[in-house]
Amino acid sequence: MTDAQETAADTSLRTTGGAPPDDVAPAPIPLLEPREGIPPVVASDDALARVIADFAGGSGPVAVDAERASGYRYGQRAYLVQLRRDGAGSALIDPVGCPDLSGLGEVLSGSEWILHAATQDLPCLREIGMTPTGLFDTELAGRLAGFPRVGLGAMVESVLGYSLEKGHSAVDWSTRPLPDPWLRYAALDVELLIDLRNALEEELDRQGKLDWAREEFDAIASAPPAPPRKDPWRRTSGMHKVRRRRQMAVVRELWTARDQVARRRDISPGKVLGDAAIVEAALALPPNTQALTALPGYGHRMGRRQLEQWQAAVDRAKALPDNELPQPGQTLAGPPPPRAWADKDPAAAARLSAARAAVSELAERLHMPQENLITPDTVRRVCWEPPKTLTPDAVETALAEYGARGWQIAQVAPLLARALAPTP
Repeated sequence: MTDAQETAADTSLRTTGGAPPDDVAPAPIPLLEPREGIPPVVASDDALARVIADFAGGSGPVAVDAERASGYRYGQRAYLVQLRRDGAGSALIDPVGCPDLSGLGEVLSGSEWILHAATQDLPCLREIGMTPTGLFDTELAGRLAGFPRVGLGAMVESVLGYSLEKGHSAVDWSTRPLPDPWLRYAALDVELLIDLRNALEEELDRQGKLDWAREEFDAIASAPPAPPRKDPWRRTSGMHKVRRRRQMAVVRELWTARDQVARRRDISPGKVLGDAAIVEAALALPPNTQALTALPGYGHRMGRRQLEQWQAAVDRAKALPDNELPQPGQTLAGPPPPRAWADKDPAAAARLSAARAAVSELAERLHMPQENLITPDTVRRVCWEPPKTLTPDAVETALAEYGARGWQIAQVAPLLARALAPTP
C-alpha cells in the first residue's frame, strides 16, 4: 500500500462530512499530521548516524526538501532538511547542529532524489555535502506534463487529491527551537513526494514525454554550480532610474557597504538598507548626513553611526576619478533586446517573429510552457545569428551549442529551420 493509499485509509486525516455527489469532484483530503507523527529534529552526530543507518537500509527513491531563511538571513543556506524513504520513514535534520551531511549524501549516492523545484534547493544542499547523482523534479515534471499550476500544494491536490497546509513557507527557518506547527508543515512537504513522483512518471509515460523528462532531470543533476554573478549591484531594484555614472557609483558603494554589514551580522541585506533608499541617495547625491536624513529610507529611526557609514559610501563615490566610474550598462553577451531588432536588422526581426509563432504553436500542441520546450534566449540567439547553411543539421548543431537537450532539438530544429529560411 502506498503512502497516499495509507493516508486515504486513515480517517483521522480527513475532514468530516458526507461524500459528495457522483457528478462533483471530491474535495481534497487535508493532510493534518505526518503518518508517524512529527519526527524529532536531528541536531547531534549520534542522531545523524542513526538517520544515516536508517536511510542506508531503506529502499527506492528519496524525497528531499530544504528550508531556507530567505528575507531574514544573509545568503541562502539551509536551516532544515527533510527526507523520506520507504523503509526509513521521515527525518528532519538541523544543518546548524549538523553542518556536514556528506555522510548522508554518500549513502544516498546512486539513489534517485525526488525534489520539487530542484534548482532552488540544490545550491544549499551542496553547501552541506549533499549532491544527487540522479533526480526527479516533480515541479518540472508537472510543467512538461502540462499542468497549469505546478506549486507543490497544487500538484499534490490535482494529482493525488490531498491538500497541504502552506502557511509556513515564508517563516524565518533560522528560528530555534523550531515550533511544532512549522515542523509538522516541513514533514508533510515530503510525506507524499514519492507518490507524486510515481503518478507523474505514469502521466509523462502516457503522454510520450518520459524520456524528455529524464533528459531534463539528468541536465539538472549534472549542471555545475552557477558562477558568481558579475556586478550584482546592478540588480538593485529601481536601478532604471539611475542614469549618470556618478550616481551608479553611489549605488555600487552603498550596495557594497550594505552587503558587508549584512554578511557580518548574518541578516538579509534588505533589512539593513532597502534598495529604494540606495537609489534615493544615488539620485540626490547628499552632501552630508543632514541631507541624507531627509531622504526616504534614512529617517529619524536610523542611528547616527549608520547614517555616517552610508554617507561615507556616498562620499567615496563622489570622490572617484572619472576613469573609475562604472560604465552605463553591462556588455551584452548575445543579441540586443528584441525591441531594437526592427531598426538594427529587419530580417532578423522577421526571423524571430516567425520562430516565436512556430514555437508557441508547437508548445500549445504539446501542452507545455514555451520556455520548457526551448529557452527564449536560445531562440533569440539562433535568429540573430543563424547558421550560414540553413539545413536541419546545421540548426541542430547550433541548438546543441547553446545547450538545448536532444529531445528539444528533435522537436524544435525542423520548425526553426523553416522559420530561419529567407522569405521568397
